[in-house]
Amino acid sequence: SKFFCPSRFAQEIESLVIENNGMNYIDAIVHFCEENNVDIESVPKLLSKPLKEKLKYEAMELNLLKRTSHAKLPI
Repeated sequence: SKFFCPSRFAQEIESLVIENNGMNYIDAIVHFCEENNVDIESVPKLLSKPLKEKLKYEAMELNLLKRTSHAKLPI
C-alpha cells in the first residue's frame, strides 16, 4: 500500500473536494480511505493543521461540533 504523509494526504483531499463539486471534507476523507484501503483510524495522524481547521469548521456548520465564539467572524 502507499505511504501518505500529512502534506500529501492534504493535497489528495483538497483535490477530491475541488474535483467533486459539492463534496465536503468529511466525505472526501471517507471516500479517499475507501478507494486507497487506508484505515479510517489512521486518519488523525495524517491531518495537517489547515485540514483540521477546515474539518472543524465544516463539522460546526453541520452541527456535529459545538460552535466556538472565535470560529467565524460575524457578518
